[in-house]
Amino acid sequence: MTASPDRNRRADARRSRTAILDAAVQVLNARPGAGVAVIAAAAGVSRQTVYAHFPTRERLLSAVLDRLTAETVAEMDAADLDAGPAAEALLRLLDAGARTAGRYPVLMRQISELPADPHEDAERHTEIADRLRRIIRRGRQMGEFDDRLPVDWLVAAVIRLSHAASAERDAGRLPGAEADEVLRTSLLRLLGARGA
Repeated sequence: MTASPDRNRRADARRSRTAILDAAVQVLNARPGAGVAVIAAAAGVSRQTVYAHFPTRERLLSAVLDRLTAETVAEMDAADLDAGPAAEALLRLLDAGARTAGRYPVLMRQISELPADPHEDAERHTEIADRLRRIIRRGRQMGEFDDRLPVDWLVAAVIRLSHAASAERDAGRLPGAEADEVLRTSLLRLLGARGA
């Protein structure tokens, strides 16, 4: 039994899209100004194929950001967020996010400068927010975090403070290690971590 032509085309399209995104991540992290022709060559496809999947550079960068977000979530899940004290789980989550960002510093900086649609940004952070919410609730149940502030407010604040620390690091106002320590201290205080 042979596969239908439509199924083969869809499989080819998925492979092309994956190759384009893989190439875009690597190329744009090394050369942020690289054009579509360079990305297409690195992906082994034509420029027309890139444009068929991503009609604009912004759409390509948005898809790249989705890819990096999925990679970050996978790193977070590998950090065993349900084990040990909640404060330690939170720090492991932050470290997982920092590892992904650290692999692509130029690309992350480029993407952070794009105008962000608030709805898309909130959707993109859904899986990360879910993991944060789980850690915060567990910390409250175990008596590690205080419970005076709404959980969703804390989740939003953690995400925004993480972005603020990255922006300060990227702008050169805080060295990397200091930005990490300031973020950790701020978040543990915000959550009312015992002994923070």
